[in-house]
Amino acid sequence: QVQLVESGGGLVQAGGSLRLSCAASGGTFSTYTMVWFRQGPGKERDFVAAITLSGGITNYADTVKGRFAISRDNGKNTVYLKMNSLKPEDTAVYYCAARPYGSIYYTRPKQYDHWGQGTQGTSSA
Repeated sequence: QVQLVESGGGLVQAGGSLRLSCAASGGTFSTYTMVWFRQGPGKERDFVAAITLSGGITNYADTVKGRFAISRDNGKNTVYLKMNSLKPEDTAVYYCAARPYGSIYYTRPKQYDHWGQGTQGTSSA
């Protein structure tokens, strides 16, 4: 069973950038579709981005398309989320999740069994 640990959150001014990392252990990383979700204060957990097993295809929420980039390094068992042009509304706890051989078009939290503990990302106005 895969374990996931996120890192890289922090506080930046609007317009700034953050890069989140999610390190996986205990499973065969290259067999998991990897996804980022986020949950803002008082909001539901929302899909952000997903990446296929090899990293060749990605899927993004419309709210982050063109600003965020998901990538993975199967040699390091790590998935990344580079967040550029951050807005105050991007403030949230960011979670990575995994599903073995899942579709990158699975965008609902209940479709994923494996989750990290989350990392806070804050963009101040």
